Amino acid sequence: MKLIDGKLISSQIKQEVALESRDLEAQGIAPCLAVVLVGENSASKVYVNNKKKACEEVGIRSVSHELPEETTQEELLCLIDVLNKAEDIHGILVQLPLPKHIDEEKVILSIRHDKDVDCFHPMNVGLLQTGGRGFLPCTPAGIIELIKRSANDIAGKECVIIGRSNIVGKPVAMLLLREHGTVTICHSKTKNLAEACRRADILVCATGKVNTVTADMVKAGAVVIDVGMNRNAEGKLCGDVDFEGVREIAGAITPVPGGVGPMTIAMLMKNCLTAARLQNE
Repeated sequence: MKLIDGKLISSQIKQEVALESRDLEAQGIAPCLAVVLVGENSASKVYVNNKKKACEEVGIRSVSHELPEETTQEELLCLIDVLNKAEDIHGILVQLPLPKHIDEEKVILSIRHDKDVDCFHPMNVGLLQTGGRGFLPCTPAGIIELIKRSANDIAGKECVIIGRSNIVGKPVAMLLLREHGTVTICHSKTKNLAEACRRADILVCATGKVNTVTADMVKAGAVVIDVGMNRNAEGKLCGDVDFEGVREIAGAITPVPGGVGPMTIAMLMKNCLTAARLQNE
């Protein structure tokens, strides 16, 4: 069994981004990410700080706007309008979830699609579906990098995804199709889930439920990507996959933590560079 080290691979990608960032600066382009946080969500604050730290590591300038919980939707939309028009801001990231009185969909739609580095805007989702040029959603793109950079081919492989969310399940299916995988999406209504999983050469689980995948559901030698981030009965951080059981069967597996998690921010940094390039062509 090979452990797929997300920390190592994300570090390699950040090094590549740092080199490309210096190349852009040499051309007079200074990539910049604006991060907007509304409210006092402690987990969101941690994520925002991690993104700012990653920007520092790779030489991308970051601008932070931390707004109080009572910020109105109109005030937030006005700020986004200012950031949309600012030529020195290349990427805009509004940290989700937002307070309940703010309509997340309206906020996402208000971000200029060529500054939408989270790849949530419908235009970017459409470009992903059609194979057009633009951003790739951070976590799904990170999953593809994990698979490819750990010497695993996707072309012609049976790929099974458990979960159909707009953030992971659906977009990772599209990216696996792009890489010529044969893709099956499973979900809460799927019949004979274990049987479908046992066909998988590549199994991606993104359900947010402990032990969704157990050893008896995994084909010998399969690549298993665990996107989950949960707490088990003992309060220990774990994924959706029974790691100890599945590692005995799988050919390669991501740990939790240290697997998919670090890749999301690395791919966000990559999207910031793409945004800077697209806006300066």
